[in-house]
Amino acid sequence: MLETIRMNSKLDVNFTIVVPTYHEAKNIKPLIKRISHVDFGNRCFEVLLIDDNSQDGTIEIVNSLTSQYPWLRLIVRNQERNLSESVIEGFNNANYPIIITMDADLSHPPEKIPEMLAMLAEPNVDIVIGSRYVKGGSTDKRWPFIRKITSLLAALVTRTLFLTPIKDPLSGFLGIRKKTFTSGDLLKPIGWKIGLEIMIKCRCQHIREIPIHFSRRCHGASKLNFKILFNYLQHIVRLVCYRVFYRP
Repeated sequence: MLETIRMNSKLDVNFTIVVPTYHEAKNIKPLIKRISHVDFGNRCFEVLLIDDNSQDGTIEIVNSLTSQYPWLRLIVRNQERNLSESVIEGFNNANYPIIITMDADLSHPPEKIPEMLAMLAEPNVDIVIGSRYVKGGSTDKRWPFIRKITSLLAALVTRTLFLTPIKDPLSGFLGIRKKTFTSGDLLKPIGWKIGLEIMIKCRCQHIREIPIHFSRRCHGASKLNFKILFNYLQHIVRLVCYRVFYRP
C-alpha cells in the first residue's frame, strides 16, 4: 500500500509540454535543445508539438530529432488553423497529469518550467502563469512598441472587466493540472488567448504568477493582425457574458 502511494506521488509530478506550431520550423531545433538542457529532476516528461499543417518541413525536422529526444511527439492538425484549438488538442492528448503550454517562437523561457512545476505542487494552486508584468518580469527591448502597448492595454482591459489582480492574464505560458482542465466547462475560445478561457471556464480560483523575460521571436513572423485583435474582442465579450449568466 505504501509503495503504491509512493508510485502515485511520483507519477503526479510528471508533465507534458504542449507547443502549438504554425510555420515555426526554424525554431523547433533550438527550442527542443533548450528544453533538453533544463534540469527536471527525476520527472518524466514529453514535448507534444501540435502543428497546424504548416508544410514547412516541421514533420521532417521532428522525425530527425525523435531518435535523440524520444520524449518528443508531433500531432498534425488538418482542420482550420487555430492556435487555441491546437492547445486544446494537445491537452486532450497529454499523457501526464501536469500540462505546461508555451509558444514555439522562443519567447517563453523553458528554463522557468521547474519553477512553475514547484509552484503548481503547492496546496490549492490551480494554475501558474509565466508573467511579463509582475516584479522581476520583463519584455525584450527590441519588441515593437506597438506590440507592447497593445499587450498592456489588452491586459488592463481584461483585469478591469474580470476584476482580477492577475498582472498578465493573457500570457500563453502557463501550467495546470490535467484534472483541472478536464473538470471545467467546454472550452470555446475565439482566437489565440486560450489561457483566459481556461482560467474562467475551469474555475481557477488560486492563480499564481512567476516572473519571466519575454523574448523577441528568433525566426519567422508574428501571427498578430487585425483579425486576431477583433477575435480577441469577441472572445472577451463572450467570456463576460459567460461570467454574468453562468450559474454553477
